[in-house]
Amino acid sequence: MAAEGFQYRALYAFTKDQDEDLDLQPGDLLTVSKASLISTESYQGGCVEQPEHLGWLLGYNERTKQRGDFPGTYVEYVGPVKMALPSSQPRSQRPLPAAPRPDASQAVSVPDLSEQFTPPETAPPALVSLIQAIEKTGLDYKTLYRTAGSSAPESPVYTLCDEGEMGQSDVGFLSECVLHYLRDLPSPVVPACVYPDLQAAVTLQQQALHQSADGAVAGSRGREVSLVLESSPFVPLHHRLTLQYLLTHLAKVAQAQPHNGLDTHTLGQIFGPLLIRTDSPDPGSSLDEEFPALALERLLIERTVEHDLTPPALPAKPMKSKTTPSTMTDVCSLLNDAEWYWGEISREEVNEKLRDTPDGTFLVRDASSKLEGEYTLTLRKGGNNKLIKIYHREGRYGFSEPLTFLSVVELINHYRHESLAQYNAKLDTKLLYPISKYQQLVKENSIEEVGEQLKVYHEQYQEKSREYDSLYEEYTRTSQELQMKRTAIEAFNETIKIFEEQCETQERYSRESLERFQREGNEKEIQKIQSNSERLKSRVTEIHDSKRKLEQDLRQQVSDNREIDKKMNSLKPDLMQLRKMRDQYLIWLTQKGTRQKKINEWLGIKNDADDSYSLVEEDEGSPHHDDCTWYVGDIKRTQAEEMLRGKCDGTFLIRESQSQKGSFACSVVVEGDAKHCVIYKTATGYGFAEPYNLYSSLKDLVLHYKNVSLVQHNDQLNVNLAYPVLARSQNQNQHPR
Repeated sequence: MAAEGFQYRALYAFTKDQDEDLDLQPGDLLTVSKASLISTESYQGGCVEQPEHLGWLLGYNERTKQRGDFPGTYVEYVGPVKMALPSSQPRSQRPLPAAPRPDASQAVSVPDLSEQFTPPETAPPALVSLIQAIEKTGLDYKTLYRTAGSSAPESPVYTLCDEGEMGQSDVGFLSECVLHYLRDLPSPVVPACVYPDLQAAVTLQQQALHQSADGAVAGSRGREVSLVLESSPFVPLHHRLTLQYLLTHLAKVAQAQPHNGLDTHTLGQIFGPLLIRTDSPDPGSSLDEEFPALALERLLIERTVEHDLTPPALPAKPMKSKTTPSTMTDVCSLLNDAEWYWGEISREEVNEKLRDTPDGTFLVRDASSKLEGEYTLTLRKGGNNKLIKIYHREGRYGFSEPLTFLSVVELINHYRHESLAQYNAKLDTKLLYPISKYQQLVKENSIEEVGEQLKVYHEQYQEKSREYDSLYEEYTRTSQELQMKRTAIEAFNETIKIFEEQCETQERYSRESLERFQREGNEKEIQKIQSNSERLKSRVTEIHDSKRKLEQDLRQQVSDNREIDKKMNSLKPDLMQLRKMRDQYLIWLTQKGTRQKKINEWLGIKNDADDSYSLVEEDEGSPHHDDCTWYVGDIKRTQAEEMLRGKCDGTFLIRESQSQKGSFACSVVVEGDAKHCVIYKTATGYGFAEPYNLYSSLKDLVLHYKNVSLVQHNDQLNVNLAYPVLARSQNQNQHPR
């Protein structure tokens, strides 16, 4: 049964001096029943939101899972909650400690920049949210960065507001939050160790400005002040990134100067002392009072001038992938799996592989500089090989500044769909034909040798598959057991909480009864109360022991489950490689005209109908041989879906691709719905994906996938190209699902 209660949050640390008290840490959540509050002598209607007037309160600390007394002067009101029925016994009165005065040691401080974000993030999330909200609201307001000092927030509001709240806030309030945030940073954004060099650069720029008849010319002469910060090894990365983010924002603010009245000089006066603090510079340095404002003004001028220059052509911003690799290990794994990545091979080997290939053929190798993260793209263009260096810095990749791609794989995938003219006008081609490292697998010369090697790879693949399936079944079973044990532990926690509350309630009520029975000399009732109390405590102890044992079992099983997961992950690369090897040998044998019966013998398949790797259609009477039964030309996706509506699984058609010109699309019915996949036309042939783009015509591809499932390319397409949509003899025998 639930009762009304209230929740409070601890503001200060409190160390208990009596056993019935609670220890408090700032942020602790404490639950107090309404009945317990009413029982206090200080209670008055409506005062639950002012705990400092209620004296000592009896509550439950959610962090320590303990119940006891705590001072109302140390907490703040949060809100109402539902809770189990507590005791309503009146509390004894005790002197109430005074609330501690907030001082520098207790005040909530802003963490150092290095603790607030991790590159490739460009700035602290709190600062980014505030500035995005300001820019979204507008930069034309006269109140921007000019709010009155009396309206300054008394607490770090920037840590409590989310983006939705910020977007609705007044631009003046948001501006004050930004200034408040920069003021509260434990160390300035521009570290003090570079102030002497920075002031020297500012002085030189000022002298150049006075010597020039035209201030604009002097202003565009160089980037001396910016270079001090960019070249100094003493500016931490987090500070450098935060400063760049702020300067970008302030440059936008300065551009709106006709409306907001904030030019670079005014912004320097406002932000200079916040970013460059001269109150405690390095010993022995003498800095002008106007130095912070002048330095920031100069940084903004240099950035504005730099942006006014005509920039070179930039690569298009890459589309963000749905799944971004979370670690460097994931990025390396994706690159190593890419068919076009050959690792450490020589330039001569690359030239040999690209000999006599069409324009757009390419591969990627490790850069000859041997620097980690740098690679070389070799592209065939105009009958020659073009070498393009792939640069890497701070987790980003690209051919030139700015580096915008998160991985080499993302970079290559982008230019497989977009022309490299975005990077270099003379390279007007896409990355069309990858030189696949998986296409050079078959080294044997005779069909018998290839067949015997196919048998070896197939057996190895089956053995690894059985091992993986066994591990997967065990992993699934143990995962279910882990979930059940976690649920049981949660039930134990609730049970323990109920029993402990019962113990506390019984102890409070039995205390008066024991005193009364002792005065009366009623030993029988005293023994009964004590016996009940002991049994209840014994039961709580048993539950605690059972819970501890279950937690030990859970920890061990979690460790075992993690080992199973590691074994499964270690098998995946072997499975993928063996499958590619096996299928490559199958394709080679098929192209050499090997009969399916012979291939099945090597594969150990006795019944062709049950399990066949057939790569050739042997029935000359099949409608698949007539492309008029499945090729429908240039029609739209919706028209294809209409043609396939009501047809059975495996009914298909081939059409020209609407999304990728020059390619084709296969539309096939799977589980009653029409699915679509691209058929690529490459230098090596037609196919759904590398290394399977080897079919000399669409007809050969259709004949192959008549007997081979598309599931090897997409787990959602477990179907064969069984029934051409325009084959009358086939369609007459079909029944809609």
